[in-house]
Amino acid sequence: MAASDMITLFHAPNSRSTGAMTLLEELGAPYQLHVLNLQAGEQRQPAYLAVNPMGKVPAIRHGDVLVTEQAAIYIYLADAFAQAGLAPALNDPRRGPYLRWMVFYAACFEPAMVDKAMKRDPGAPMMSPYGDYDTVVSALTAQLEAGPYMLGQDFFALDVLWGTALQWMTTFELLPATPVVSAYVERVTTRPAFIRVREKDAALAGQQKKTS
Repeated sequence: MAASDMITLFHAPNSRSTGAMTLLEELGAPYQLHVLNLQAGEQRQPAYLAVNPMGKVPAIRHGDVLVTEQAAIYIYLADAFAQAGLAPALNDPRRGPYLRWMVFYAACFEPAMVDKAMKRDPGAPMMSPYGDYDTVVSALTAQLEAGPYMLGQDFFALDVLWGTALQWMTTFELLPATPVVSAYVERVTTRPAFIRVREKDAALAGQQKKTS
């Protein structure tokens, strides 16, 4: 394996980057972790701000390529390791819906959940990037009902993103744990890659707690 094949994942345990590490495991991609301690504020230090000025994880470095933003990282990795079959090909009719639901997460779902958590008014529909919370949840639920995965029978990188997100959102009661949502979360997050990453994250979190 050439050094340029190795992915460096800038990661903090129990954060958005947990999903990115799970995707790397699902892809069978070679990776190493650059672990940040969010409680210590390492994500706001100059060394990491040079990687991502937003001070957020995940970020990845692949050779000379640096990618930030969660949806972009998922799209990039699934395409870079296409042999794993976790992304529809460019000529696959599911490619458009795949990209749609990747971007829907960042553009609509997460902003709606954050506004709900903060008890903020999303503003007028003409100004809100997602419209309203109920419409976001209804659109997502309708997509999940077709199941068993986001785009039907095949498991894609998209499901790593949504499975991770929905587990968090239902745990914190920002999204109702309806039977449809709960069944999807159970189906996705019991996969071996998810279990391995939960164990790794627990160990990392324990190490950080000891040193804090």
